[in-house]
Amino acid sequence: MESAGKVGAWWRRWLRPGSRPAEADAAAERAMRLRTLLDAARAGFPVAPAAHAIDFRCSCDRVGCPAPAQHPLSFAWQSQATTDPDQITRWLSRDPDANAITPTGRVHDVLDVPAEAGRLALERLAEAGVAPGPVASVGETRWLFFTTTRSPLDEDEWWTSELDSHPEDDDAEHPGLRWHTRGSYVLLPPSLLVDGSEVAWVRGPEQPLPDPLRLLDVLTDACAAVGAAALGEQWMIR
Repeated sequence: MESAGKVGAWWRRWLRPGSRPAEADAAAERAMRLRTLLDAARAGFPVAPAAHAIDFRCSCDRVGCPAPAQHPLSFAWQSQATTDPDQITRWLSRDPDANAITPTGRVHDVLDVPAEAGRLALERLAEAGVAPGPVASVGETRWLFFTTTRSPLDEDEWWTSELDSHPEDDDAEHPGLRWHTRGSYVLLPPSLLVDGSEVAWVRGPEQPLPDPLRLLDVLTDACAAVGAAALGEQWMIR
């Protein structure tokens, strides 16, 4: 109900009396984007604003941005991320086209695989009777499998990866499975990419988060089956 009230207020803000059909469509799209982010926040996913696409380029002022429309707006994104619906609504009020990221290694980790491997893994998980939890697609290239994370109280339970230090790395450098954990982030639906494609839920954020180890074997086998093995052993627990 809280989410519905905020979306209703958003709609009234953007839909003025006498608005043209195009303006009404834009207001409806903004309301939908807010609703999607509030649903993720209600499920416990921390949210921070990210750059967005403008005319096939990034909204940031960085020359030659290496991750256009796929990076946080602030260097303080880890402390900025929140599940507070009022704060998320204020962000989108100021910048209604902003994308969104969620930091990993707090509430959730993310196992990130090529789209073809993700589709195959989802089929195999269904056949095995294993619930995959929330899953999102990033355009036509990657799928994100959201899982539980390890407690920071036990450092032996943590692992690192090269990507965690460099979450903006190009896909070509990490062709297979990536494990996003502490210090990394991923885009959240309904973010839009510079090529016009979108980040969308395949399975919504309300799904229970599974243990990553339950999915790991299936995802790595799916990556191998489609010829997208992980780069070296960088994603492995160590």
